[in-house]
Amino acid sequence: MTLADTTVTLLKELVQISCVNDLTPDSGQESKAADVLERFFADAPNVRVERFEPHPGRTSIAFTIEGSDPSAEPLTLLGHTDVAPVDEAKWTKDPFGAQIIDGHLYGRGATDMLYITAAMAATVRDVALSGTQPTGTLTFVGCADEEARGGLGVGWLAEHAPDAFSWKNCLSEEGGSHLPVQDGSDAVVVVIGEKGAAQRRLTVHGDAGHGSTPHGRELTIAKIGKVAERIAALTPEVSSAEPWPGYVRAWKFDPETEQALLRGEGYEAFGELQRYSHAMSHLTVAPTVLRAGGAINVLPSEASIELDIRQLPGQSQEDIDDLLREALGDLAAEVEITHLITEDATVSPTEGPLYDAIVDTFAEFFPEAAVVPTLAAGGSDLRFARRKGGVGYGFAMHKRENTLGKVLDLLHSHDEYVDLTDVELTTQAYRSLIRRMVNA
Repeated sequence: MTLADTTVTLLKELVQISCVNDLTPDSGQESKAADVLERFFADAPNVRVERFEPHPGRTSIAFTIEGSDPSAEPLTLLGHTDVAPVDEAKWTKDPFGAQIIDGHLYGRGATDMLYITAAMAATVRDVALSGTQPTGTLTFVGCADEEARGGLGVGWLAEHAPDAFSWKNCLSEEGGSHLPVQDGSDAVVVVIGEKGAAQRRLTVHGDAGHGSTPHGRELTIAKIGKVAERIAALTPEVSSAEPWPGYVRAWKFDPETEQALLRGEGYEAFGELQRYSHAMSHLTVAPTVLRAGGAINVLPSEASIELDIRQLPGQSQEDIDDLLREALGDLAAEVEITHLITEDATVSPTEGPLYDAIVDTFAEFFPEAAVVPTLAAGGSDLRFARRKGGVGYGFAMHKRENTLGKVLDLLHSHDEYVDLTDVELTTQAYRSLIRRMVNA
């Protein structure tokens, strides 16, 4: 059995155990995945295994091969084992069947991110079975709770078990897909950072009363409607900081289109990537939850709207509150702003041993491709590594036809699948990068 075949076999098992995380503490049950992974490593010598369970069933598991040189660069691979919920009625395939059809493996989590997790596990196990001790310490972590922002997974580990493995050089999802460059040349993306979280609840108050007598009352729902309208009209400025300008230039648009995009105009030029590209270049504010009233014959005295705000590196929570107050205008004094989940954006440099190893690995597989740094619009476990003082990059490998837009569309989608060619490429790429980083 080839190493890629081993990865596919493990991937199928990880899909089939269905560690669905519905964002509640008792969901996920990643202990099932930890058991699978522990059995997978059972025949691998000289591997230290540690399990972490902050809540019953919410298990992360680390497999470490000690390096021969304490001063050598370590490498830690963070692969989450939980998956997003499924609306089974919308699927035409069994979401947990791991069926292989026409070169695609179907299943919830196949792309996000079980194929990478399986490749990480298979390549680390291969190092152990080879009998070659790495110079730097090599660790694979099967992480719980990533889909719920890691509070019972890597976030918990960073706070309660910070010395369990090295945070210095970390890899996780996604990376390695291609841009549809305008002149037909190739470009492959590496994720160097991710936007932050600045969730807000905006609350307004009005007059309570019987629904039969609204005359002369301050209608709370009318007021929250005005708030929603003003927030929806908010237009943050386009970023001028990297990686945005480099990303735009990598597409090789004509000069007029390029300059328009750098000004924040004409995103339709990105085609299927226009929403992602806009998110990568702006602070985004999405009204997602509206609450008011309960009984149809009662005028509610309170209403609120919740905002999913994702900020860029360098944008503070205070900056965001100021922006919201400016958008609210004369209503600002009547609106309470409550902070919900708040996390700063994180980004890693485009230099250093791990970044250089990534660039060299891309060149091995796609010698003519430019490497394009990007920011993830959503979150990943890598932000915890960056906060611990390390670097973190999203790394995988996709065939040329699998563009960034195509891969992003598969995340959390109905009939989610992964291309088996990408599974093989990602397995080969991780094995190659491991050799570069830790000489094993």
